[in-house]
Formats: sequence, structure tokens, C-alpha cells
Amino acid sequence: MAKILIIEDEIGISNFLTQGLEEEGYTIEVANDGLLGLELALQQKNDLILLDWMLPKMSGIEVCQKIREKNYQIPILFLTAKDTIQETIEGFQAGANDYIKKPFSFDELLERIKVHFRNISANKIVTLGNLVIDTAKHIVTCDDVIVALTQREYELLLYLVNNKGRVCTRTEIIEKVWNIHFDYDTGVIDVFMNSIRKKLNINKDNDIVKTIRGVGYIANDI
Repeated sequence: MAKILIIEDEIGISNFLTQGLEEEGYTIEVANDGLLGLELALQQKNDLILLDWMLPKMSGIEVCQKIREKNYQIPILFLTAKDTIQETIEGFQAGANDYIKKPFSFDELLERIKVHFRNISANKIVTLGNLVIDTAKHIVTCDDVIVALTQREYELLLYLVNNKGRVCTRTEIIEKVWNIHFDYDTGVIDVFMNSIRKKLNINKDNDIVKTIRGVGYIANDI
């Protein structure tokens, strides 16, 4: 069974998560501060990381950034009370795959964990025009040149490419890519789309990833 590293300084929460996840069959390791969490993340084989934002010795944001410098593929889920748009963007830009607000339902967290493990097992090569996404290696190339995307940019582009030829609404993208199933400002999508387009050297009217005004986005082979 998969191994999950929990980096959380609140003993009650880490004990609660450990008990629940072990009952589901996962192997659990716990770190109660950022420095130890980073050490365990880099030295040991883990399949997923649950990461608190506010940690002693090193913040969750710093831990996430350091992990991404060494390991781009491991899923990282933030557990945090922070929930402003700017804080959400900061977490995703640091390399987080997901974001769940405290207090949270254990059942919801468990389902999100399962989703990330399903995504890992569905590795394949997908293409869009001159774009190639190798989901096993987590690499995007454009005209055979590697494009450096953040984790959230990668997931957003991959979702659009996997649904190419179909308009993806803003609500759908927030639910499927961000795993947010409540009222939320979808303007956060624009921030990441603008960055993706800049890195791919395309504008918002380019047919390969086109904006459908007032609705969402569509990716097309051209």
C-alpha cells in the first residue's frame, strides 16, 4: 500500500490522520516541524505528502518549494486555514497539487487522496498540435523544447488537453482541477492561464488554447 508523509505540528491532527489513514491501509510517517518534514520528504520514498502551511522551523510553503526542486511528481496536499485567493495562488505556485481547508472532513480528504493516486496510475502521452505531455515523466514539450510549468499550470493544461475539442467551463475547471466544490472566485484560473500562455508564447485568441468569453476555455488540435 502507498506511503503517506504527514507534515503537521498539531499532534491532535496528525494522530487523527494517522489513525484514519492506517485503517485505510496506508503506511504513515509523521514529522512535526518543517525541517524534519523536508528531510523525510527528500530522504525517503513517499507516494504522497500532506503538508500543513504554518509549521515551526520552516513554513509549509518553503518545504513545498524545496521538495519541488528535487521531486516534481509527488502529490502534495496543503492542509491549512488560509483560504484567500492570493494565499491559494501562492500555495499552488509553490508546487502544491491540492488544497483543503481546516477544519475538514476526513472522508473528503480520503477521496482527494484517492483521486491523486488514480491520476498517478493513469500515466500516458497526450498531444495538442506541437505540444506533447508525458504524464509519466511530468514533462511538457513544445516543438521538442521543454516548457517549465508549475504543478498547477501543468494540471490545468493537461485537463484542457485531455478534453480537447470540448469547451471546459470555469466551474468545471475549478471543480476538476482545483478540487473545489463550493462557491469560489474562478478568477484564479485566469492567473494560471495567462502564465501558461506566456510560457507557450500564445495569446488568448490562439486556437490551440482559446478563451470562450463568459464561459471557459477550449483546447484544439490545429
